[in-house]
Amino acid sequence: MKQRTLILLLIFLIFFVISLMSNILGPIIPDLISSFSLSMGLAGFLPFSFFVAYGVMSLPSGLMVEKYREKRNLLLAFFPGALGALVFALNPKFQFALISLFIIGVGMAMLQVVINPLLRVAGGEEHFAFNSVLGQLAFGAASFMSPWLYSYLVQNLFSGNDFFLIRILEKWVPESMPWVSVYFLFAVIALLMFLVITRVKFPEVELKSDEKVDLGRDLGRLLRQGKVWLFFLGVFCYVGTEQGIANWVSQYLQDYHGVDPATTGAQVISYFWGLLTVGCLLGLVLLKLMDSKRVLMIFTLGAMVCLGMGLLGSGAMVLVAFALSGFFLSVMWSILISLALNSVDFAHGTLAGILCSG
Repeated sequence: MKQRTLILLLIFLIFFVISLMSNILGPIIPDLISSFSLSMGLAGFLPFSFFVAYGVMSLPSGLMVEKYREKRNLLLAFFPGALGALVFALNPKFQFALISLFIIGVGMAMLQVVINPLLRVAGGEEHFAFNSVLGQLAFGAASFMSPWLYSYLVQNLFSGNDFFLIRILEKWVPESMPWVSVYFLFAVIALLMFLVITRVKFPEVELKSDEKVDLGRDLGRLLRQGKVWLFFLGVFCYVGTEQGIANWVSQYLQDYHGVDPATTGAQVISYFWGLLTVGCLLGLVLLKLMDSKRVLMIFTLGAMVCLGMGLLGSGAMVLVAFALSGFFLSVMWSILISLALNSVDFAHGTLAGILCSG
């Protein structure tokens, strides 16, 4: 029992690290644009380099889990995570940023595929739904904290702060680019996770039929169904909206409203992720009381209103509207995935891989 509890805590920590490393991109995009003198078009390749890794790795990762098992895949995931962060931290240039983000994205995509079957076995199938919510809370907590971590480092590096961690980072980080420090921290965190996982004995995970990936006959059957493509498009649009706001709102607020991206911009992103987490919890309650399609329609309408107010409004209304859009986007992922899986009666693992590729 004690061993299972430790493994559950480790899994929640992995959720936390995935979110911390994935969602830092939004706060630092204005710094990337400024430091490398990027056009908006070139800057768009930065989040693309990270998320295209999900499209490349989602289905292959499912096959790797079956062949190499969970522990080896976790190690394989954190190693490129550490390597990718270190590559960019030591070479803060645009081309290395693209390579680094893709490598980190590969690691994060591998982790996403491994973590849910492991959570089901480690916590017991009867507690899977509850533990999944705890995992999402850990994910949301890191999303909320990552912009504050960025703000703290940017404001305290080269400012005379005597904290030992700040002094160490100042020896490695260019004074003109203090935001690079987050990638040194990520390299250390990923390396520590790698070392911790080497010491842990994981339970034997027998993948259920709906967790296995088949790139043969089942994939072909799914791709011939129009509704699969519609759900793929739905996930594509949802993630594009969520990440579009999270990654670009700080730059937008700086350009059109003169907001400091290191303080107010980062706070808006933090509240966006925080409210998204709160919305997930409320969504769980509403889904017990209402039809999921109706909940999805109501929250989609709310997201459209908030995004419109953020784009067309002025003053404090803009900051509130963008942050509140996270609340209304919160239920979309889980509802889209569940509706998609309930719409077919075979190859759920392969379908999940298709949706994650979207």
